[in-house]
Amino acid sequence: MKLDRMIGILSILLQKEKVTAPDLAAKFEVSRRTILRDIDALSMAGIPIVTEQGQNGGISIMQNYKIDKTLLSTSDMQAILAGLRSLDSVSGTRRYAQLMEKLSAGASNMLSGDDHILINLSSHYKETLSPKIELLHTAICTSQMVSFTYFSPKGESRRVMEPYYLIFQWAGWYVWGWCTMRRDFRLFKLNRMVALQTGEHFEKRTAPPPDFSTKQIFPYLYQVKALIQPQFRWRLVDEFGPESFVEQPDGRLLFSYGFTDKITIIGWITSFGKDAELIEPAVLRQDILNFAEGIRGNYQT
Repeated sequence: MKLDRMIGILSILLQKEKVTAPDLAAKFEVSRRTILRDIDALSMAGIPIVTEQGQNGGISIMQNYKIDKTLLSTSDMQAILAGLRSLDSVSGTRRYAQLMEKLSAGASNMLSGDDHILINLSSHYKETLSPKIELLHTAICTSQMVSFTYFSPKGESRRVMEPYYLIFQWAGWYVWGWCTMRRDFRLFKLNRMVALQTGEHFEKRTAPPPDFSTKQIFPYLYQVKALIQPQFRWRLVDEFGPESFVEQPDGRLLFSYGFTDKITIIGWITSFGKDAELIEPAVLRQDILNFAEGIRGNYQT
């Protein structure tokens, strides 16, 4: 545990210009005395740590110091390389592959037996998605505004944003940033963004990380109950989990879950054809009937 804590302290010192012992003690939930002993141990190990007393004092690491990769264990390196492989699966360049080569140079044993976990973050849209990721990543690093056309269920619009985070969530890629139209932070799905262009420089504001709670991103407006034929058990487990339904005496599955909008409910329930029946909300049963009649009308001769 002490070694893990010391590596954690070193990681913080490499990322921050200065930190205080009380801050480190609170971070690792140990006493200030324990932190000072860890700092002494790091110094004795050859890490050039500088401590300053006084009101603006603190603990820092000598500038231009480079961490020796031998401070990382084999399992640490394997985890890093697995993550880099996943990034390389969506990148339009060999940036991450080249970084992998640098990290593993002279330590081929780090890579042996490390192919147990394969993470592929690419999609069917890789040819169009990779350039978007590269453009947005560059814009975030250089603080450039980004303009684009966005397609949503509410329609098509031209947006301008300050990009702050690229996010892989819900099996898709998103960008989180300040939307000048809404005057607020918004989450945009990359597949719905076209005609991306970088623009003028912007001064970064404090950007809170996005709240991915279901209530925030997908607020439930409808509580759905439906009876589903048992041959679709696999689909309910895959899409909503085994807790989303209860098997009935006749074998059918009583499904219960929250949905955000009426269109999604109608599209989802009708995708089962005759093998699903919406029970609640009862007011949508007529909408489903009208939807089915509309389809029927398209195929009548």
